[in-house]
Amino acid sequence: MSNEEAINVADLFSVNGKTALVTGGSRGIGLMIARGYIEGGAKVYISSRKKDVCDKVAEELSQIGPCVSLPANVATPEGRKFLVDEITKQEGSLSILVNNAGITWGAPLEEYPDDAFQKVMNLNVHAMFALTRDLLPLLEKAATREDPARVINIGSMDGIYVPTVQQTGTYAYSASKAAVHHLTRALAVELGPRNITVNAVAPGFFPSKITEFIMDHYLDDMEGNCPLKRIGKPEEVANVVLFLASDEASFVTGAAYAVDGGFLISGEIPVED
Repeated sequence: MSNEEAINVADLFSVNGKTALVTGGSRGIGLMIARGYIEGGAKVYISSRKKDVCDKVAEELSQIGPCVSLPANVATPEGRKFLVDEITKQEGSLSILVNNAGITWGAPLEEYPDDAFQKVMNLNVHAMFALTRDLLPLLEKAATREDPARVINIGSMDGIYVPTVQQTGTYAYSASKAAVHHLTRALAVELGPRNITVNAVAPGFFPSKITEFIMDHYLDDMEGNCPLKRIGKPEEVANVVLFLASDEASFVTGAAYAVDGGFLISGEIPVED
């Protein structure tokens, strides 16, 4: 390898000079993703439903680097339109879109509400698809053959296997995350020729609002069934998402990376009553 071809370790996983939008970016995994991008040199827009929280987090992250709050409810057409319009006004292009916003719902099968199922599928799948579609003009403006624009969807290991650690079924959540993974592959095929890569990350158990209940009730089971004997740290997902936005992943598309401490390969033991 010549000196010209040698890898500059300092530049590995750099997103310097790029512009990113992270939905659900005011807490949990989304917050760590936003922080990682800012530390890597990107300008980051974060969006979440609660304006006061979104504004406060953006102000705090701005102490590290450029971060802008764009509060919006991406579950609604009006919220998505506002978000797309606002970022279009402020930016000529968008290098990275992270579809992280999501919800879950748990209930026994016989009692599972129709409206809850629809709500979960709407935010976790349809909103992700619609926002990606509507931001394509900005993504294409940032995209080149050598440095594609990036769409990164946050799925879940629950979309790969059938979860049993929690006795109350999360049917819509599991179905929605399986759909996220497959939609990621479909979009990768469609958008590859337009110099946009589309990948997914499938986290295991991490502390977040979504996992708060099972953390309180089943932490021992989660850690016991994981080969690494612990739950993950949000930055461990953020690091993979940072990789997918960097030059090192410019030839990666249609992939779904499990970040689960080996949980999927170990097999899960159902919790007894």
